Formats: sequence, C-alpha cells, structure tokens
Amino acid sequence: MSQLRTVQVLGGGAGSSAHVSSLAAGLIARGVQVTVCAPAGTGRAHGLPATGARFVAVPRRSDPAAVAALRTACTGADIVHAHGLHAALRAGLALSGRGTPLVVTWHTRADVEGARARLQRMLERRAARAAAVVLATSWDLVDRARRRGARDARLAPAPVPASRLPGAADDGKLRAELGAVGRPLLVTVAQPGHGTLLDAAREWQALDPAPLLVVAGEGPEAGAVRSRVAEEGLPVVFTDARDGFAELLSTADLALVAGRGAAGPPLAQEALRLGVPLVATRSDGLPDLVGDAADLVAYGDAPALSGAVAQLLADPGRRARLADAGRAQAAAWPTEEDTIAHVLSVYDELAQPFTVDRT
Repeated sequence: MSQLRTVQVLGGGAGSSAHVSSLAAGLIARGVQVTVCAPAGTGRAHGLPATGARFVAVPRRSDPAAVAALRTACTGADIVHAHGLHAALRAGLALSGRGTPLVVTWHTRADVEGARARLQRMLERRAARAAAVVLATSWDLVDRARRRGARDARLAPAPVPASRLPGAADDGKLRAELGAVGRPLLVTVAQPGHGTLLDAAREWQALDPAPLLVVAGEGPEAGAVRSRVAEEGLPVVFTDARDGFAELLSTADLALVAGRGAAGPPLAQEALRLGVPLVATRSDGLPDLVGDAADLVAYGDAPALSGAVAQLLADPGRRARLADAGRAQAAAWPTEEDTIAHVLSVYDELAQPFTVDRT
C-alpha cells in the first residue's frame, strides 16, 4: 500500500493555523506526507515549520495565477483538506475536474447582514457543495453546512491544543500595573461587535467598585473602540495579546466573550482551563464548547451582558462553582490525539488504501 499524501490549505487565520500545525505534526508522526499551502509567512508563530511539513506559499487570492499555483501544489495528493471558507473556495477551484477528495473544516462562521449576507451564503454554498465532507466544530455549523447543500457534514472534535498554563505570576503587581487594585478585573479579546461590550461597560460604571475591563489585542474595530472609550471615559484599557496573555487571564475575576469571530473560542478554552468564570454569547459554537460551565447571554444584548457580570461579581459562590465546572468541562474536551484520529478516519473513507502508523 502507498503512503497517504495530503495537502492542507490555509487562508491565514490564526485559529486555523494553530490547528493545522497540530494536525500536520500528528499526521507526519503517523507516516503521512503533508504539504501546507498558505500565504507566505503564515504559521510561523504557531510552529508550522517545525512540523516537518512541506510548505508552499500560495497567495490568499482566487485569481487564475494563485489558483494555478494551488492546483500544481495539489498534484498527486490523495486528500486535500481546506480550513476556512476562502481556503475551501480556492481549493475547490484548484481541484475542479480532478476528482481528488476535498475535506473542508469550518472552525467558525460569523454572521453578516444585507448584501454581504447574500454574498456569504453564496460562497458558503459553493464551498459546501465542493467538499466530499464538511467537518464543523459545533452543531450549529453542521446544520449551516447542511443548509448550504453539503453532501456530508459532520461534527468534528474541537481542535483543542495542549494547555499552556501560566507560570508563577505576581498577581498584585500585574493588577497594579493595569489599575485594577481594589476593583474587579474583567478580561476579553478584541473582536468584531464590541459595541455591545462598551454599552455594558457604561452600565458597570455604576457598580461600587466599578470593574476594569482589559481588552487584549487589536481587532478590526480598534480605532472606533478606542475613540469611544476615550470620549465616554469608560473603564477600559488595552494591552498586547501576544505576550503573557495566560498570566493576564489567570488574574482576572471574570473572562468575557461578547463579540463574534475566531478569537472567542480560544479565550473561552483558556478561561475554563484556568478556572476563570466566563460570561459569553450564544454564538460561534460557544454553547457546545462550554456546556453549563459559563453564563451565556444573547449576542448583542448589552443589558443581559451587564446584568450577568454584575450578578457574578456579587456572588462569590457562583463564581467558585463556575470555576470548578470550567475545569471539569476542559478536562472532558477532545485532545489533539482525538482530533488527529478523527481526521484520519475521514481520510480512510475517502482515499485509496494507504499505510498509516496509528500507534
């Protein structure tokens, strides 16, 4: 039997890059040949070069030259696996007429409105119908793929990397540097849809003491968010998300996921692992991820978000119970090994017989 050859196609997102890095390393360890096609520079921060995968730089475009480069890179592949909507669209074009099985993973799908929503539905239909199998990380995404015409859509084990627990940190010093001495500390990450979060922060000013919200990273709305914080004098500060985020999160009284997008699930994962009580929106597959180990509110509902935070800050017992539930939920998540085994089982169904070391 021949050795399985796979091509992993990336669009360049941080979440999918981390997943593919883990997946590539696991596949290679089992004797699979792995080529990763992604924009130049993608994946360095997530260790892709160290996996041993062959890397081919392919621009994040769908013009004929980029599609031709991807088509060449996929020559001879037994399975092509695209991660994300745009990667799936390019892979579908590159494989047109070849008959090579295409697997697509949907990690998260944001909702948009108006003309953009119509365009997104059209692109999702094309991506879903081009795939032999769509793997989705939550049941709402499975249902969405099926509505878009996927021939086979399945729930995939959430690709949860090994925990990066923080080392010893001086919580008092860090809170003092942030200005959170004697007041609750709330931590979130930059995401689209932070208008709701700022509406809630305005309500928190009435609490005594008023909590301080730390926003890690720079999202697409960073300029507007910073301007509003300054204009309204909201209790919000900003910090770099790249260095020491686990230490920052471990000192928080509450973690918040109030927006939408790929940054939310990783924050939720880290919060539950660390035993930090979480308030999150019912979006991006978060209900499936966190179960009963977080307080969930509707997306865009500022009063509900504000109320959930105020109630938790006033109830230490509830916070302690959520912390314990979060650690238990995190312990039950699929491991990276589970994810790799599941992907290999899908490849088994689609490809010709090949040799894989499953030990």
